[in-house]
Amino acid sequence: MNKLHEVEIDGKWEAQMRKGCLELCVLASLWAGRMYGLEILRVLEEESHLALAEGTIYPILNRLKNDGLVESEWVEAETGHPRKYYSLTRLGRRRAKHMGRIWAEFSASLSAFIKPLLEKQELSA
Repeated sequence: MNKLHEVEIDGKWEAQMRKGCLELCVLASLWAGRMYGLEILRVLEEESHLALAEGTIYPILNRLKNDGLVESEWVEAETGHPRKYYSLTRLGRRRAKHMGRIWAEFSASLSAFIKPLLEKQELSA
């Protein structure tokens, strides 16, 4: 397998891994209070290194709203257009805490499991 093909496979794997935790990350971004879509994108990029396209966040927010996990309201801005702010519902806060606990347990056990991969030098095949 050539290096280019390995990088393509790694890129796809990493994208799938990141995609799997988006819902948790969006809920976590709203933990401290309400935000509008572009704010959520900035927080995700700055705090978790998840760089998302603008078109990615709104379907997730709509799904979370349909599931009763977030609510939204339009707020008039002093300058410019009104913004749609999102915040966690009571159910959303419970779900975020539950997902956070599951993620913490899973990531801790996975980190322990892969620790030898990161510490030892690879043996020749």
